Amino acid sequence: MEHSFIQNLYQEHKKSSRIPQPAMVCNWLEGMLGILFPEFSNHKYGSRREFVQHFNDLKLELYQILQALEAYTPKQAEEVENLLIDRIPRVRERLLEDAQAILTGDPAASNHTEVIRSYPGFYAIAVYRLAHEFLKIGVPLVPRILTEHAHSKTGIDIHPGATIDTGFCIDHGTGVVIGETCHIGKQVKIYQGVTLGALSVRKELAKTKRHPTIEDRVVIYSGATILGGETTIGHDSIIGGNVWITQSVLPHCRIYYTGYIRQRQTTVDK
Repeated sequence: MEHSFIQNLYQEHKKSSRIPQPAMVCNWLEGMLGILFPEFSNHKYGSRREFVQHFNDLKLELYQILQALEAYTPKQAEEVENLLIDRIPRVRERLLEDAQAILTGDPAASNHTEVIRSYPGFYAIAVYRLAHEFLKIGVPLVPRILTEHAHSKTGIDIHPGATIDTGFCIDHGTGVVIGETCHIGKQVKIYQGVTLGALSVRKELAKTKRHPTIEDRVVIYSGATILGGETTIGHDSIIGGNVWITQSVLPHCRIYYTGYIRQRQTTVDK
């Protein structure tokens, strides 16, 4: 019995031996973020040649990760590597817009360096944007490893399949959940404890839109829960703290919980 059990475990390890280790993927992530933003870097480059060499080393690490998954991807590892590297400049542009949105939206933020270096919201968004590119190309496993790494570091859970436009701001961030089929427009700002989730988690609905759409310039305050694939929060709306929403909200609306206010008003009237 023991011999059979150990043999079965060994066979499983053999089958998964080519899957890249999470540590390897996360090491590549931290290196790439350090290349994209000096604020993330622990390297002090003495020359352009040294910088280019480090970038080429990261390209090789990326190729090795993709090569391990080549049997599960629609293209060969080198082609996927080139596609991803070609998308990196656009990812950085978007992240600079996100950093500016955080700087503009948070009175406590002093400058871009502070936002990029120390804000967990920016870090989670940066990892999401890289993971999303892997997912769009069809690379399995890696996108989720990346976003779960960010989740473990920041408490912010963004599914790599979510669609998030530019100028995205997460303030504080702990406890934020953004589901796989969520669509978020431009210049959206959300606070800690916000859930953009699904009304139903039945497996047969996995391929449908299960998470809400948040249109441009919406602000969602802490603890708000917005659920459902048919739920749309109209542009320029404000969603107050701790509300529970399962139906659409028109543009330019303010939604907030007034139970306490009503109760206090009733007491005064008496």
